[in-house]
Amino acid sequence: MRLFKSVLLLFFSAGTIVVQAQSALDKIITEKEVSRIENILAADDMQGRRVFTPGIEKAAGFIIDEFKRAGLQTLEANGSYRQNFMMLKPEHVTAGLQIDGNEIPATHFLIRSPEKSLNINENSGYTAVAIPAGTDFFSHLLRLLQANHNQIIFIDTAYAKYFPRLTYFSRQFLQNAASTVFVLTDQTHPEHFNLKAQQTFTEIPLSNIVGILPGKKLPNEYVIFSGHYDHLGIGKPVNGDSLYNGANDDAAGTTAVIMLAKYYARLNNHVRTLVFAAFTAEEIGEYGSAYFSEQFNPDAVKAMFNIEMIGTESKWGTNSAYITGFDKTDMGQIMQHNLQGTPFTFYPDPYTEQNLFYRSDNATLAKKGVPAHTISTSKMDNEPNYHKPSDEVKTLNLSNMTAIIRAIALSAQSIVNGEDTPTRVDTTQLR
Repeated sequence: MRLFKSVLLLFFSAGTIVVQAQSALDKIITEKEVSRIENILAADDMQGRRVFTPGIEKAAGFIIDEFKRAGLQTLEANGSYRQNFMMLKPEHVTAGLQIDGNEIPATHFLIRSPEKSLNINENSGYTAVAIPAGTDFFSHLLRLLQANHNQIIFIDTAYAKYFPRLTYFSRQFLQNAASTVFVLTDQTHPEHFNLKAQQTFTEIPLSNIVGILPGKKLPNEYVIFSGHYDHLGIGKPVNGDSLYNGANDDAAGTTAVIMLAKYYARLNNHVRTLVFAAFTAEEIGEYGSAYFSEQFNPDAVKAMFNIEMIGTESKWGTNSAYITGFDKTDMGQIMQHNLQGTPFTFYPDPYTEQNLFYRSDNATLAKKGVPAHTISTSKMDNEPNYHKPSDEVKTLNLSNMTAIIRAIALSAQSIVNGEDTPTRVDTTQLR
């Protein structure tokens, strides 16, 4: 009888905790506040928040003001919420390459390196790797590009039709990028090679916006909440509209990050350090999150909740969202367990063929083993306003979006409080 009473008490206590947490969520994460932030970020005067434009600078200023209002501290030692970094755009390149004594045409090699002067050969410390004929070219290339060391990649001429696409990787890159040389050749395992190059660059400044709430007991363990605040700007007109507001992609995610910052700051009972990041340059190659990720020891990051396009209903309707890479760690199971007693459900990503786990701002840390996942509702097989001027606030379900943000806050609670630590991504299984 005593055991029955204890179990009954535990049951009702757990239910009370859920009710209390839900009450705090309802008071702090309100639809009115969600609507206010979303409407400002996706307003016409933000000009679509394209990188390198006044519009994205205006958005950055707004996010900074919201972080200040929430009471976040700065991550940077200089006291700024701006995490500044440089992208490099090669302007003039003079280069020559010989393989086993033969001169290679300039059209058959590409350089992606932040170094102004290069002198590369088989003894210079570069890893020489090959993509031979008969392999899955894109899977092989993806694995090689995940490496964070200097390398020269010899690509068989069987893939000549794909080689021009690699110019994407050499047009612009981070200032701290590893050097990679792509070579199209029949000699994928040469005995000798020698590349000499001189480069000049244009430096292009960019800024992530980052704030933190230092942990109460585990300040050196981090939980990250993130979304990207850039979008496409002004582009090709569709039905007379050339302004790509990006209300769902990803003003919705950025709104969630701001609301979560306000919520956890008000609760003020987090055990681990919470990091709130609004990334730039996602739309042109996830450069903001790539730079951000390099500033952390991945072992110290215990979880990352990346939030991307949560403004529309998922394929299951309201009170639902999906988690990319659900099977990679047990983080999704922890989140779903924390939602017991609520009407909300997190599902595994139903669009696995699109490889979304490695296509958003969670990817860089996930590749380092961090349980870093993206939460979304976007119907990737049928999202009518994706990357169109029609991605405006009027197309969103703000009530449901508010419920999703509340669900993220509640489902993350045991991770934030140090009670749960998700398993790590098995980096040997990356593909």
